[in-house]
Amino acid sequence: MSMQRRRGEQQAEMWIATSDLMRSPGHPFYDRLNKVLAEVGFDRHVESLCEKFYSKGDGRPSIPPGTYARMLFIGFFEGIDSERGIAWRCSDSLSLRGFLGFAMSQATPDHSSLSRIRQRIDVETHQAVFTFVLKVLNEKGLLPGKTVGIDSTSLEANAALKSIVRRDDGTKYDEFLTALAKESGIETPTREDLAKLDRKREKKGSNADWKHPHDPEAKITKMKDGSTHLAHKAEHAVDMESGAVIAVTIQDAVAGDTTSMLETMKTSLENVVSIVQMSSGDAVIESPTEWVGDKGYHSNDTMEVIAEIGARSYVSEPKRGKRRWHGRDAARDATYGNRRRLRGDRGRALMRKRGELIERSFAHCLETGGMRRTHLRGQENILKRYLVHVAGFNLSLVMRLIFGVGKPRGLQGRLAGVCAELRRLAAALWMLVELMIVDQTRPASRVELRSAA
Repeated sequence: MSMQRRRGEQQAEMWIATSDLMRSPGHPFYDRLNKVLAEVGFDRHVESLCEKFYSKGDGRPSIPPGTYARMLFIGFFEGIDSERGIAWRCSDSLSLRGFLGFAMSQATPDHSSLSRIRQRIDVETHQAVFTFVLKVLNEKGLLPGKTVGIDSTSLEANAALKSIVRRDDGTKYDEFLTALAKESGIETPTREDLAKLDRKREKKGSNADWKHPHDPEAKITKMKDGSTHLAHKAEHAVDMESGAVIAVTIQDAVAGDTTSMLETMKTSLENVVSIVQMSSGDAVIESPTEWVGDKGYHSNDTMEVIAEIGARSYVSEPKRGKRRWHGRDAARDATYGNRRRLRGDRGRALMRKRGELIERSFAHCLETGGMRRTHLRGQENILKRYLVHVAGFNLSLVMRLIFGVGKPRGLQGRLAGVCAELRRLAAALWMLVELMIVDQTRPASRVELRSAA
């Protein structure tokens, strides 16, 4: 066989027969996922939800809404953070083209098309897509819904701290520091002078004084790693048996957990009602009757609200010393009941599972899923993308149930595990064969000769 050498620039062919186009055998994970979506009528349902946003007359053909949702699913499964990256990956991969239903002769949607569709379709429709995926989980028996845990994390905003301006007059941060330096007697302050002056100031990162001009909803806050950024707050309500995310909300990064929890609880109950209305058959989700949270969610009002809706709370209680209730009997009874339940076996078990299941959803959606940093501005825009992204996480639970793995890369690890097991079995078999050969060729001992005689 002769070695081929790479040629320089070549003139592209003007005409290519369709039979000569490259074809992909497809990815087994995405092929199976397409079958699951077809079985539940995903495309028909999404198209019926989005029909009101498109003209019924003649016009430019739109991108199918099911394709738009699949591309956002790919963002989760492939760990791609930006819509621009999703569009490039779909255009480049033959297997993802097959998953989306595009031939080689067709152009896949670019990032501007994804942005336009997201702007056209409202938040309620994205929420309906999320709820439909929850209905699929319910039919598969993956959504008991009785016990729900709530926790939150920070999403880094698509905004830089150096670009913030004053809320009152719109002055930039460097201009504000320069004015302060001149007031203190420094006529021509250097960067070192400004940095030194800034270190000595108190409350220099107050959200009451500063905002980002292009994303005013982003708030200055401290991230999980200790760094300070403009960020938003994402909160998950997670089923404590299956690990499925029942509800997600995007709120202010500086909103207290006791305040944001009420909004997430409300969204969870609304989703449960929607699932019950859509579901048919024996598998029907239960209404949440137990709420689990860490000590950041503990307050008199939270305990009282959970007791008023007829549910039980399992929320860690911070050390506050001796309490004085001053006539708040309902809050006192709810707090003491929560404390008693936490000391029981079920309370301690739920605290252990809280760290396992809720943190797992954040790890899959934000770390390996690529949504720790947002590339969109405005909480409504972020929520649209995040709802479908987390719906992909819920679909991964269905895929793990029927296919054995929840992400495409899980097949790589499974193949490596099978190969390692085969190598181990082959080594054990070869050792057994060697022992048998040695046993047959070794000379007989005196005891064996006497017994034979």
